[in-house]
Amino acid sequence: MSEQRKKLRLGELLVQQGLITKDQLAIVLAEQRNSNVPIGRLMVRLGFVTETAIRDIMARTVGQESIDLSQVIADPEALSLVPEDFARRNHILPIAFDPVEHVLTIATNDLFNVLVLDQLRSMLGPQVELKAQLAAEAQLGDYIDQFYGHELSVDGILTEIETGEIDYDSLQVGGDDEYTQPMVRLINAILVDSVKRGASDIHFEPEYAFLRIRYRIDGVLETVRSLHKTYMAGITVRLKVVSEMNIAETRAPQDGRLSLTLNGRPVDFRVSTQPTIYGENIVLRVLDREKSVLSLDRMNLAKATIQKLDVMLSRPEGILVVTGPTGSGKTTTLYSLLAQVNDETVNIMTLEDPVEYPLTLMRQTSVNELARMDFANGIRSIMRQDPDIILVGEVRDKETAEMAFRAAMTGHQVFTTLHTNSALGAFPRLLDIGIQPDIMAGNIIGIIAQRLVRVLCPHCKEAYAPSPEERMLLGAAADHASFLYRPVGCKHCGNKGYRGRTPIMELLVMDSDLDELVARRATAKELRAEAVSKGFRSLSEEGITRVIEGVTSLAEVARTVDLTGRIRG
Repeated sequence: MSEQRKKLRLGELLVQQGLITKDQLAIVLAEQRNSNVPIGRLMVRLGFVTETAIRDIMARTVGQESIDLSQVIADPEALSLVPEDFARRNHILPIAFDPVEHVLTIATNDLFNVLVLDQLRSMLGPQVELKAQLAAEAQLGDYIDQFYGHELSVDGILTEIETGEIDYDSLQVGGDDEYTQPMVRLINAILVDSVKRGASDIHFEPEYAFLRIRYRIDGVLETVRSLHKTYMAGITVRLKVVSEMNIAETRAPQDGRLSLTLNGRPVDFRVSTQPTIYGENIVLRVLDREKSVLSLDRMNLAKATIQKLDVMLSRPEGILVVTGPTGSGKTTTLYSLLAQVNDETVNIMTLEDPVEYPLTLMRQTSVNELARMDFANGIRSIMRQDPDIILVGEVRDKETAEMAFRAAMTGHQVFTTLHTNSALGAFPRLLDIGIQPDIMAGNIIGIIAQRLVRVLCPHCKEAYAPSPEERMLLGAAADHASFLYRPVGCKHCGNKGYRGRTPIMELLVMDSDLDELVARRATAKELRAEAVSKGFRSLSEEGITRVIEGVTSLAEVARTVDLTGRIRG
């Protein structure tokens, strides 16, 4: 009965706060009767409320603080006080230790587990005071792994495959206590490790005598394992089976998808195979919903950038274009912008190739050539579905572009992507596709050009005096930069010197003056001059600003943005 009262209390609290409706509570309670899943996790799974909202409301109800672990930097002294097995077993994470006050702050998903807290107090001794904060359950598992460090449990599995001897220590990797095939556990271990290390892609690359496994972390590929070619066939078959591909077809490219539950949350992988001279090359794209759909305030954007984005989003109709090369975060930015306007008062419909992240409240459609559902036909169909906002994955041809502009001209907000190098480069690209200048004028809300740069590790970045050549690249900003930062490498960043990525954007907010220039086919120079007079800043200027702020290095900006135009003479 007490458990049932607890369920009702949380549900009723969320109803009172207006976070869910009574209908939604009834659905959750009906679902809960048929499963042993906690009511809070069910609400998150059904998309009714975020885990952060549940965490915060529970913390407020009991008068305790809540904590977002994504904002926490690991404290080695705190971690050394609590053994890793105790932390994992009891779902607690030590996050800070104050040696002066002798206070250890821990994150937990159960503030009332008195038994665990008493065990921890007796372990620490009477001189240490405990301070508990409420954390989201899914976050806890992730950050216990991240802060304590983890190993790629592959060696024991490989030994077992070679010798036939069972490695019982690695049996947990498969997610069950029971014995499973070593090849199954090997793939699971690699997938789990890649997600924990923040990889966006996993590459299985066959060579003449071996198989190379590489992760793309923060936009850069790095080799994690090299296995003898005898493992190649087993790995290929296992990946094809779980991705629901044809294992007999080895001469044609195939696409598939698989899902994995990690720390209580689903992570999807999009799988692609490509025949090569030494075997099938397999690439998995990691689709981690929690990490890829960010709110704008979590994207570390400048205040002026967020204000410009808000201005764009406040326009009731027109096209908003995000441009950039593959892997520059266009889709993430689009989803983040849609998340700003996504609520029950609007109907958001999307056309994607394919749908990567299923999102609540949005009607998402994958384009399908077999069903004759291309972008142009899809927009035509969506227009009959009473949409307010339409997301078109990519404008590739004249017909798609014309349909997107037609939707914008009939009172809809349209979000889309375009492959160009800069914001101003969108106009000649649209002209090349076949859109007339007078159609563009007045119908484009704004254009965002974007790149992703790696962020310097705060633990090991090193200050240095810039050279004369670097000062030339900095331009006028060199007067304010007596020193810059460069990567070094430490245990916190895997000796890479960088940890995480951040977007740099150039934002072109359209107005009547720019529309007039577009309508009369003004030159790029005229458009740039007008845009600069309205506060437009190029990608190179935004990148240099991030360098001077110490967020990233000059070499990293030069890797992603063309800085040659800043060299005088």
